Amino acid sequence: MSFSSDAKAELCRDKLPRRCCALAEAEGVLLFCNSVGPDQIKIVTESEDFAERLPRLFRKAFHLEFDSVLTGGKFSFLLTDPAKIGAVFEAVGYSPAESITLHVNYGLLEKDCCRQAFLRGAFLTGGSVTDPAKRYHLELATNHHKVTRETESLLIEQGFAPKATLRNGSAVLYFKQSEAIEDFLAWLGAPVAAMGVMEAKIEKDMKNKINRIVNCDNANTSKVVEAAQAQIAAIRSLRDRGLLEKLPDKLRETAELREANPDANLTELAEMFDPPLTKSALNHRLRKLCELAADEPS
Repeated sequence: MSFSSDAKAELCRDKLPRRCCALAEAEGVLLFCNSVGPDQIKIVTESEDFAERLPRLFRKAFHLEFDSVLTGGKFSFLLTDPAKIGAVFEAVGYSPAESITLHVNYGLLEKDCCRQAFLRGAFLTGGSVTDPAKRYHLELATNHHKVTRETESLLIEQGFAPKATLRNGSAVLYFKQSEAIEDFLAWLGAPVAAMGVMEAKIEKDMKNKINRIVNCDNANTSKVVEAAQAQIAAIRSLRDRGLLEKLPDKLRETAELREANPDANLTELAEMFDPPLTKSALNHRLRKLCELAADEPS
């Protein structure tokens, strides 16, 4: 199962104790489903959990059964009986006898629990959430642009701040911030899915931190290697020119230890002296060797 399917399965475990909430959830389903009209209501889903919940939802909300249910990869629930369609429309405040402009019936959403139920129905039908291990994206999509604007207002009233866009004729509300997706899923009634988003974010942050440390270590290692190579090249230049043996004992000792330990960093090399040197003193000696090697022969 996908992360989105798991989230919907978790939401479908929520019971329907009140008819007002069932009506609100059913309204969310209708406004974000495939087709709603005076001749047919069609709801299509890939979720087995939602397919099991939907008939119970419609019995609770409208006291009716679907006229047909088609299966085969997806589940298609159909209402074609004019009397049933009329009962559904009347319950949610529409008239099949008139030109239908679908809209959010705020009269069904006066309680917070009903608003939650409405958005649960919208997500179960027209929503999806991407696996947070890949990226952060949760959306609600419908063909009814007015519904999208009204749902956006509803979300803002509940403390959420979705973005809106158009895609292939559909109006889409979406979140791309992990915290917003966590909060929305938890508020909707899917705390396990919300925790999954949080855990994915923690894991990503940890990997990014480790990568930054590794990259920093690699960069520091490269600098150490480059500096050591330059120092050894300077020492060899001094030897080739017969100057190494003429250096003071401290510089000559430093040159010999650096040549013998090309991979050692300053701290490691400083500890090899007897008595050990400070990094500052060692760095001064190595810089002096490089300066002497850079002097033009007289």
